[in-house]
Amino acid sequence: MKNVGYFNGKTDLIENMSIPMMDRAVYFGDGVYDATYAANRVIFEPDFHIDRFYNSLKAVEIPFTLSKTELRAELQKCIDLMDSSGIVFVYWQADRGTSMRNHAFPDCKPNLLIYIVESSLTDLRKPYKVITVEDTRFLHCNIKTLNLLPSVLAAQRAKESGCNEVIFHRGNRVTECAHSNVNILKDGTFITPPLDNLILPGTTRRHYLEICRRIGVSSCEREFTLDEVFAADEVMITSAGTLGVPVSEVDGRKVGGKAPELLHRLQKAAVDDFIAETGFTPDIL
Repeated sequence: MKNVGYFNGKTDLIENMSIPMMDRAVYFGDGVYDATYAANRVIFEPDFHIDRFYNSLKAVEIPFTLSKTELRAELQKCIDLMDSSGIVFVYWQADRGTSMRNHAFPDCKPNLLIYIVESSLTDLRKPYKVITVEDTRFLHCNIKTLNLLPSVLAAQRAKESGCNEVIFHRGNRVTECAHSNVNILKDGTFITPPLDNLILPGTTRRHYLEICRRIGVSSCEREFTLDEVFAADEVMITSAGTLGVPVSEVDGRKVGGKAPELLHRLQKAAVDDFIAETGFTPDIL
């Protein structure tokens, strides 16, 4: 099967699937999600993504009933239905359920939606161009909710500018990107924003901190500014499908390119971990 869809236990091709009109995800965005990639039918770093998903569920008080083991089994069932054993994008979300529109929590069972589509990882040999956008999102960015309109609008501004991503900032403080984390290298140190309510706890961000500890590269979790982005030795964007892509241009200004050996060393470690876990070698570095 190509492009598998799933809703509350039912599976079919995505184009044959539908959801209830009164699903609270439709009119409130009242739900949370997570996503990662799989290759050779093996999910990459599933525990971290599933743990984050359950943390998001807890934060928005959705009484999801499946255990982590049961959810992982449902994800694997959908992956196994795919014709492809190559790289696939694995997405899942849970919302509060199906009920007549009312802001207060209804008495209903949460809905689970999953979809799997053929995909690829970002080519790390092709640097990104990005723009900066003032971060006007709400104060719960650490929760991976379905409420993504500010990120959608920012991503559209990037597309219109011929760029790949945006860097959000609150004043001069850098937070993250529209759908990824942003990090910098400076004087041999990997610097990433601290975990708080203004950024998502990215699994690849965590992975890079682990890589730094493992291979002996200095790392630091602290706030940094737009000025530091422009002065950085390298600027890196990380996400599940973007295993450390460099940034070459911000708002039309050249950035990075000053620590290519350290950048490549970190990237190679991330790609090697993907290969070790999935048995699949992506041509991205």
